[in-house]
This record gives sequence, structure tokens and C-alpha cells, in this order.
Amino acid sequence: MTSTEQTTTGDVVDELMSFLEDNWDPDLTVAAWWDRLGTSGWAAPSWPVDRFGRGLSRNEGVQVQETIANFGALGAPGGLGLLLAGPTIITHGTDSQVDSYVRDIVTGQKAWCQLFSEPSAGSDLAGLQTRAELDGDEYVVNGQKVWTSGGQIADLGMLIARTDWSKPKHQGITYFALEMSQPGVEVRPLRELTGRALFNEVFLTDARTSVGTVIGGAGNGWAVANTTLANERSGLGAGGGSSATSMATPGRVMGHLPQRAGDFVRGARRSGGAVLGGMGAMGKLLTDLARGNGTIGDPTIRQELARLHTYGEIARYTNLRMKAAKASGRAPGPEANTSKLAMSRIVRLSRELGLRIIGAQGMLHSYDEAGRAALAEATGSPFGAMITETALFSPAPSIYGGTDEIQRNIIGERVLGLPKEPSNDRTTPFSELPKN
Repeated sequence: MTSTEQTTTGDVVDELMSFLEDNWDPDLTVAAWWDRLGTSGWAAPSWPVDRFGRGLSRNEGVQVQETIANFGALGAPGGLGLLLAGPTIITHGTDSQVDSYVRDIVTGQKAWCQLFSEPSAGSDLAGLQTRAELDGDEYVVNGQKVWTSGGQIADLGMLIARTDWSKPKHQGITYFALEMSQPGVEVRPLRELTGRALFNEVFLTDARTSVGTVIGGAGNGWAVANTTLANERSGLGAGGGSSATSMATPGRVMGHLPQRAGDFVRGARRSGGAVLGGMGAMGKLLTDLARGNGTIGDPTIRQELARLHTYGEIARYTNLRMKAAKASGRAPGPEANTSKLAMSRIVRLSRELGLRIIGAQGMLHSYDEAGRAALAEATGSPFGAMITETALFSPAPSIYGGTDEIQRNIIGERVLGLPKEPSNDRTTPFSELPKN
């Protein structure tokens, strides 16, 4: 960091500290605090000034998050609103959509989920068959979505649906902001190997959404969706986490908004599972475990620990490259795809290494908190549950957010210039293409 950058960052921190000293009060409700944080631009400081941000660089934005956490204040509302919906609407939405949707994101009033994947349209997302048909000034939506993270607590969904079956499959798609709390939307949890239910399937039966909820224009949904996907890969990739993730959940479903803000500051950080919460510290955790039980003496385990550290450092540098690209005004590029692949590789190595270190204890797992506590007491290790959950969860990162195979295809075709597989799906009307 140059002396100029250090001075700029110092000025930002000083301004933020002054704001926190004047505005943070643990007795405020979560809603009241997030309103102050969001409308002042500190919830999403790297967003444009006229888009509820402060126009700061990505590095300065990270410093803002760390400063809020270190001050002891409640961090910005997390979730897919801040990660995906906000940047997408800022890029493609109208001014009125920014004023309503983005304001509700930075102030935590609304939580979002992502209604993209379908049972027959996962890797081939453009093959989606959920349809939205215009009926006056509303669209009527019918179809099924799957692998919907947070669908059970979302107020709004980022929905892509087919609005024109006569166009090639990438052209007849429209992107909507769909109200989740309506009779035509049914959310069903999907239980995973870990025992958790992070994902859902969503059934849409004559759900309705107005023409004013279309983001980026009718028929332009594929371009809008790619903005969401680029931000998703960047955020999910190795090294893409935030140090200021809030324990409070945005939106009205969980009921956190009217509660006392100070009650959500202390305690263990929530996560979608032990592996996600512990990604950044996994190398140190495994090293400490190996030292504690004597397996650090195994040279092959030491070698794999060094490999894990190396992967982590490479991922960290890749994340810095993404931050630099964004600071210069460039959208997420191939770094996001390589970062996503790196995360899959790190999780797989963590799985193999963790199970080797704890040995036979890796066959013990519990699906509830009481059982995890009992296992920790019986084995003398409070981290066994994290190791086994990482092992059970490990196939997921290579699938969600775009499979590893999709990331390699993107890198091959768009970065290396390799020829695409022969296909007529970009010229043939979708109604004429064979369906799964």
C-alpha cells in the first residue's frame, strides 16, 4: 500500500469512527441501527455514492467492515441481498428500483434468495423452463426452482423465467424481483448429508409479479443473470469472505429487526455450516489438531498442511487481484472462476487432511447440537464436528454457484479462446429444442 493509499484509508477510518461514536447505541433496534448504517453509505461503502454507498475502493470497504467489527458495533446486513441482488440492481435497475430495492437491502428491511436453478436446468441454466406469461400489467409465473439458499427466510427472490419461447434459449429470459410471501410460492427444505437444510426447492403456481419488478428489461434476463453469477462466484470463491458478517438476519421473516442490536454483536458467527464459517482458519485449526494429537510427526501430513497453506495463499492473492480489478472499474473476470475452483480444491484437501488427522474419530458424527456437544466431551476434541461436517459438506462447493466443469468451460472458451462445443441452441427457438 502506498503512502497516499494509507492516508486515504486513514481518513476513511477516522470518518467512520466519528460516525460510530455518534450513532452506535446497542439499545437501538436492529432496524434502527441498520437504517443509520445503510443510509449513511457505510453498509456497502464500495457502492457508488448515489447508490447508497460511499464510492470507496474494495480495500477500503474491507477496512470499513473490520473497523465496525473491532468497534463492537453490529455489522452490515449480510445475505444474498448485499452480495448479489444489490450489485445486480445497481448495474441494471432503474432509479426507482434502486431507491426501493437497494435501500431495503442496505437497511436490512428485505432479505433475498436466488431463484435460478431448476431440476432440469442446473449446469445448463439457460435451459430453464419456468415460464412467466404477461397478464395485463402483471406476469403469471409457473415452474419449479431448486437449491434455493435461504428461500425459507427471504422476502424477495431473484427470479429468472422464460417469457418468450420463440427466441433462442439465451434470449427469451427475463429477470424479476419476486415477492416470496404470496399464495403461489411454496418453499420446501432439502435435508443434506450434514443434517442441515441450507437449501430449498421452490414451487411456483400462478405466482404473480408486476411489470415494474422486471430488472434490466424484458428478454434481457440472461445478461442480468450473468452479472449476478459473476458476483456470486467472486463472493463464494476462496478468500472472498467478510470479517464483519452480522449475526442478525435481514428481512421480516426471522423477526430480528425489532430486537435489540447489541444482543447480536457478541457470540459465534452464524454460517451456513461449519465448513463455511471456518474456511479461513481451517489450515491453522488442522495444524493445531495435528500438534495436539501427535500426527504432526507424520511427514506426509506436514506436506499436506504445507500444500493447504500454499493453496490458501494463492487464493488470497487471487482475491486481491479481483479487488484491484473492481477498484479500477472492471467487472469480475476469470479471477472469479479460478477462485471458485480454488475453493473446491481447498475444501476437498481439508476433508482428506482433517479425516487423516483425527483418524477413527472421523467416523463419529452428530446431526444436532446436543449430539455434537456429547461427542466433543467423549473425544476431548471440540473440533471433531467441524472436521466431519467439512467432510460431508465437501461435494457441495464443486456444484453450487456453477459446477467446477462449468468454471473450466468458461475459462477455456472465454479466457483461453478454445472452440465451443458444436451447438445450434443459440439460433434455434427454445420451443424447438429437445427438453430433459
